[in-house]
Amino acid sequence: MALLDRQSKQLELEIDQFLDAISESAIIFKKGIRDYMLKRHEDFLLRLQDVSVLEAKADQIRRNVEKDLYRNTLIPENRGDVLGILENTDDIIDQIKKTLIQFSVENPEIPEKFNTSFIELGDVCGDAVDSLIRGVRYFFKDFKEVKNHIPKVKFYEREADRLADSLKRDIFRDSIDLSRKNQLRYFTSYIEKISDYAENVADRLAIYAIKREI
Repeated sequence: MALLDRQSKQLELEIDQFLDAISESAIIFKKGIRDYMLKRHEDFLLRLQDVSVLEAKADQIRRNVEKDLYRNTLIPENRGDVLGILENTDDIIDQIKKTLIQFSVENPEIPEKFNTSFIELGDVCGDAVDSLIRGVRYFFKDFKEVKNHIPKVKFYEREADRLADSLKRDIFRDSIDLSRKNQLRYFTSYIEKISDYAENVADRLAIYAIKREI
């Protein structure tokens, strides 16, 4: 059963555009981390620019949706849940942008031996976001399907934790200076946090889906 009816077509379109921006940002994030590790710095900066554009677009769409929900008194019984989903999902793209900006600001020197681990971590966090967005789309179109995507988000979040812990251990076993170890640990955490944000939204989404079944 769809949450939005025929009178909410414009709202449905805006929400789809918002989710498209988040989904695209996750793909670009994965490519950005890979570009950075492979020292393709010009490509990395282009990824950051693309994410910045998407983040601004997502913010504007979210504000438009919020206005429409109140101005046109659409789905009043589910308005709070919808706003909660959008606001918390918007936090994900904010974290993606902040992480890439932090790379561009500090420009950490990553020993080549850690490249693969950082790339894998970025990929898994991006996959967590992708699975979440699939679940969010179903929340609006067929909420009974939401439960099929929540476990995938949680799987990728656990995998991100495992990869991050392993990478941190490898970093602190290495012979580089302690200051560099700490810096690399923080960057590992920046990336890992994206999967945490995805899991937080997934937990909320699961609750909202249960509420709709009652």
